[in-house]
Amino acid sequence: MSWFESLILGLVQGLTEFLPVSSSAHLRLTAAFSGWEDPGAAFTAITQIGTEAAVLIYFRKDIGRIIAAWSRSLFDKTMRKDHDAQMGWLVIVGSIPIGLLGVTLKDQIEGPFRDLRITATMLVVVGIVIGIADRLAARDETGGKHRAPKQRKSLENLGVKDGLIFGLCQACALIPGVSRSGATISGGLFMGYKREAAARYSFLLAIPAVLASGVFETKDALEGGHVAWGPTMFATVIAFVTGYAVIAWFMKFISTKSFMPFVYYRVVLGIVIIALVATGSLSPHAAESAG
Repeated sequence: MSWFESLILGLVQGLTEFLPVSSSAHLRLTAAFSGWEDPGAAFTAITQIGTEAAVLIYFRKDIGRIIAAWSRSLFDKTMRKDHDAQMGWLVIVGSIPIGLLGVTLKDQIEGPFRDLRITATMLVVVGIVIGIADRLAARDETGGKHRAPKQRKSLENLGVKDGLIFGLCQACALIPGVSRSGATISGGLFMGYKREAAARYSFLLAIPAVLASGVFETKDALEGGHVAWGPTMFATVIAFVTGYAVIAWFMKFISTKSFMPFVYYRVVLGIVIIALVATGSLSPHAAESAG
């Protein structure tokens, strides 16, 4: 991997990690359209550490408060009803599905799941799902001619059942094209949560999964020696800087705007990829990565 490739891929990772468009799909597609080798699941996991560092800094007050309350609740029973302490447990509970499936499906994630036909299909299907969820949320928020606006849930209403459902939605993002934020936010909207609440929990829920994945992939890369460390770390720094800016913009965007622009983009991109693969203009399979 060249330094130029790492710059572009780092920008792509940072720009797409928090938007409901699938960062893993865009890394794969950027390489495919540019004629570069597939950066691979290891590169994706390691550069995601950069974007998660952006989450840690952006939500540092929330995270610090949650960790402090959760830690106290281990020894002080009266703290177990505290919302922040409960959020700590709910992040742990919600991380179980992706942890189990990530280990179980590791070979598929690094191999067959990276087929562009699967990526394109997921872009279209999940895009439609996000669109339906967005319309349901908008209907509740605005009401109608004969219906008053409906109050949607905040994170204070989050329980173990909903936390697990959020976690299952997040686990779907193991397949490129799904999108971690797209799956979890749309899942939250279907369960009746406000856009900001679903997005906030989505970002907090991603922290353990992404950091754990990055650590394991880094360990495997160190043992296997198949990662170009200089360009990869450069891409990680670029992803961090870009990702932080995107989080700040996205949290403001979703408070007043619809997800439909992302839905249209996903569907059009998915259809274009399917057409290119069908005509033989684009290979569905990843190029072999260099050692």
